[in-house]
Order: sequence, then structure tokens, then C-alpha cells
Amino acid sequence: MAVTAGRSPGRDVGVVGRLADGTAYFAPTGRMLGDGDRVCCHLCGRWFLSVASHLRVHGWSKVDYVAAFGLELGNPLAGPGTRRRRAAALRLRQDREPALRQAQGEARQRARSGALTQAAATAARGRPHPAERREKTLAALSAVRPAARAAGNRRRAERHRDEVAAAVAARFGYATFVAYVGARLAAGWSMAAVSREAGLHKDWVCRQLPALAPALAAGRTVVRPHPGDVRLSPIARSLGHADVAAYLHHAHLREHRTVAALAAQAGVSRSTVLAAMRRHGITPMPHASSRHRADERGLAVAGPFGFGSLAAYVAHRRGQGMTWRALVAESGLAESTLRRHGRRAAGSRACAA
Repeated sequence: MAVTAGRSPGRDVGVVGRLADGTAYFAPTGRMLGDGDRVCCHLCGRWFLSVASHLRVHGWSKVDYVAAFGLELGNPLAGPGTRRRRAAALRLRQDREPALRQAQGEARQRARSGALTQAAATAARGRPHPAERREKTLAALSAVRPAARAAGNRRRAERHRDEVAAAVAARFGYATFVAYVGARLAAGWSMAAVSREAGLHKDWVCRQLPALAPALAAGRTVVRPHPGDVRLSPIARSLGHADVAAYLHHAHLREHRTVAALAAQAGVSRSTVLAAMRRHGITPMPHASSRHRADERGLAVAGPFGFGSLAAYVAHRRGQGMTWRALVAESGLAESTLRRHGRRAAGSRACAA
């Protein structure tokens, strides 16, 4: 198409400003200055039916031109009359060229499916927003009522929140985000820990859970275990116990393991073990293993004589008038041990009385 150049009647265009490299421009950035069917070239201020074919005079490409002057990449750089003639010529080609009709049908299908919009967004990623696009966006937004704009922003934010939650649940193998968070809270995790595992801001779950799962947020459906039980649960499960209470009862009261030994086994402090015992109604036994071994040794001595405990054996022999030295000789135990169990037997009788 021939390009007609010249000054637009009644329009005197001078230098409007300069680019960062010092290049002068003669039309405002962010839009094509038009007068009837003609548009103004930013680089020289002359008027053309189409600036696109004129740019080779300046040694510029269309891509560099639209980027430098804040225009959209799809801007035809032509006046309205030129665009109308091009549209009429394209309609004539549609009737004569089946390949063109097929290409346009495929393009419309891509537009309806959203693939075209996604491709355009991907291509624009990393590029500054053109001033022309900003101006059009602001003009469109100014016609929208503030309440409708706020409602649209809320809907978009809710869709994004739901998409993030669904992606997190799928990544960890859960059907829903509620199931994922419920499992973590039931295991004793904090909401901040769940957020960090999901790769989100530490407060994301705390902020979004009331909308995604109100019951979980209120704590009505999940009973979170005590933090101390959470720390003891791994060792309890590894030893085949159903819960922490069963583990502590078996290890301390049946196996007579000390609090210090249990703490070392679980990798926690003694205070953590003691607090767990009190929480589950287990009375800590000081020196549990030492006393158990001592009781076993005493039973080994008293059993052959027909007594159920060393204290009963000492009480019976002393009641028969046997001296401590004779008891030492008969039992093979130290006199201090025999005297201690004798005092224990005397104390039991006094309590019974």
C-alpha cells in the first residue's frame, strides 16, 4: 500500500521530549497522535497513513518503536482509514482463500479456550506494561463502579486462594486442603509449620483457614495432642505402643526404667517425660530400676525360706530373736540392707496399727 506523507492541515508538531539516549520525539508517548486518517511519527513529526512502513527511513523496527514510545505490540501504527481498508481487503481474501478461513477458525478456538490469552500473558511476562495499555486500562476502570471493582477483586483473590489450596493438597497426596490441614493438626503441627511445609508464608494457613475450613479454624473437629506427647510419639510408635500413655506405663512401671533412661531414649528432657507421666496419671518412681533390682535380690534370698519379701523375712527372724550377725550369715546380705528392710517392716506394722 502506498504511504502518503506530509504535514497535517492545521497541526504544527514540535519536539515534545527526548528519550533516555537523547533521541527527540514529536508526539506524546503512550499513544498514536492522529488527525483524520493520518497518524504522526514520533521520530520526525511528519504525518502518514501508516507509520509502520515509514520506520525504515529512520532505521527503526516496529518492535523497537512501540517499546520506546510505550505503545502496545499489536498497535498497527496506522490511521482509522487505513485500518478500514485493510479490514475490507481481508474480508475479500476470506472468501477466496480456504487456508485463511481455517487459520482464523483455529485462532477463534484458541481465544475461546483461553489459550490465546495465556500465551499473550506468557509473552508479556518480564516486559514493562506499555503506557498505551495502562491508559486504556485506567479508562476502562474509571467506567466501573468502585463496589463492582472491589467485588471482582475479591472473586479473583478467592479463585487464586482455592487454586493454591488445591495444588498444596494434591502435592501431599490429599483429596482436599481440609483433609491435608486436618491430618497435620491432628499430628500436633502448628498452622505456621503447615504453612512452611506447603511453601507458603508462615501466616497463610492461619489467615485463610477460616474461609477454607471454618470448623478446623475453630478447633471443633480436631483434637490436637499435647506438644510433649508429639515429641514422645515417635519412640512410642517405633516400640509398638498405641500411644504415649501405654509406652510410659510399660517402660516405667513394668520394665522399671528410670525417667532419665526414658528421656535419653526419646531424646527429650527429664521434665518432658515427668510432665507426660503426670498428664497420663502415672506416678514417677524414683530410682525405679535400682529399687527393682534390689527387690529382686531380696526376693531371691527370702523366697527359699518361704517369704514373699525380704522385709517379711527379716521381721520373722527378728521376731524369733535372731541377731543381725546371724541374719547376715544366713542370708549373705549386708547388715545395713537387712536393717533397712527391718525398718520398712516395722513402719508397715505401725501404719497397719
